[in-house]
Amino acid sequence: MARRTKKVGSTGRFGPRYGTRTKKVIREIEKIQRKRHLCPKCERYALKREVAGIWVCKKCGAKIAGGAYFPRSPTAEKILRTLTE
Repeated sequence: MARRTKKVGSTGRFGPRYGTRTKKVIREIEKIQRKRHLCPKCERYALKREVAGIWVCKKCGAKIAGGAYFPRSPTAEKILRTLTE
């Protein structure tokens, strides 16, 4: 059976709706959201998104609050950068 979502990836579920630009943005967000991130407690790549804003480490069990799609939202990154300068 041929793969149907080679170009569109996870946004293939939308079919021909919503346009290519919107699907491209969603695909990039979901790609980052679903990968494993660095846990701030045990420093391993085991942090996964449980629900929007809640991130759980699969190794040490730490639960952290973060952004909806990224463990540290872009706003939080900006604030931390200004605090450390």
